[in-house]
Amino acid sequence: MPNEIDLKAAINAISDVVQNRPRPLREFDQIYMKTGDMVMQSEFVSRWADGKSLAFIGDGDAISVCTAYLTAKGILDTGPSRIVVFDFDERIVQAVKRFADHEQLDNLDAILYNCLDAFPELNAYDCFYTNPPWGASNDGESVKVFVQRGMEALRRPGEGLVVIADDPDLAWPKTVLHRVQEYAVKQAFYVSRMMPRLHSYHLDDAPELKSCNLMFASLPSCDPGPSESEQIRDPVQLEHFYGRSASPYVRYVRERKRVDYGKANTAEYEFELLANEV
Repeated sequence: MPNEIDLKAAINAISDVVQNRPRPLREFDQIYMKTGDMVMQSEFVSRWADGKSLAFIGDGDAISVCTAYLTAKGILDTGPSRIVVFDFDERIVQAVKRFADHEQLDNLDAILYNCLDAFPELNAYDCFYTNPPWGASNDGESVKVFVQRGMEALRRPGEGLVVIADDPDLAWPKTVLHRVQEYAVKQAFYVSRMMPRLHSYHLDDAPELKSCNLMFASLPSCDPGPSESEQIRDPVQLEHFYGRSASPYVRYVRERKRVDYGKANTAEYEFELLANEV
């Protein structure tokens, strides 16, 4: 059984990460997990990938940062040996790098990368983690792209954790779960575990929608993993990638440089002065 953690210390640490995290871009299905679930997810990931190298294929939630930070602060006694985030949003990449530098998290890094491009580090990691666009409008094609890149990141044997929509009252999550599991089987992976209806999100149009942890492991074999990675430009895979009528059109989200990180952006407020009343 895992050791009990100091819940107050864990929540306070997660709040440090949340304060550093950029705001979500809803047009790219950046939907952030609620804080309590982030604590539980980070604790689980730290045990699942303990002592292993872990690639995050996208990470708007900042579970990568939470996992590394909770371990570094001694709140968790397990954790990956190396964590690298691959994300097309430069705001996320730089937020990870700034936090890692400030907190001296030597095992945490981030690389600017779009999952439609060839993966740059084949067969280099023990595990992968992804919380991709959930594929409601394309039967899971967008999920499969992120899972493909995660599998390309793995040396064999390897494991993956996919966070994906899970709702017993909706048809499309069942279709997506089926399609993603079918794809994994064709890649010589099997479902090693599923943790249903686990996470809640800040999602205005579907506040009750939850997600599960769907976990894969490679079949025992001598296969070292893929020898190459290619760009993805198939129109079928790209259609509705980020939702209905939202195909990819952006290669990178670039960060506008500011010097006031950690403070309110001056575009968010203005002063109404006391004038001569005082």
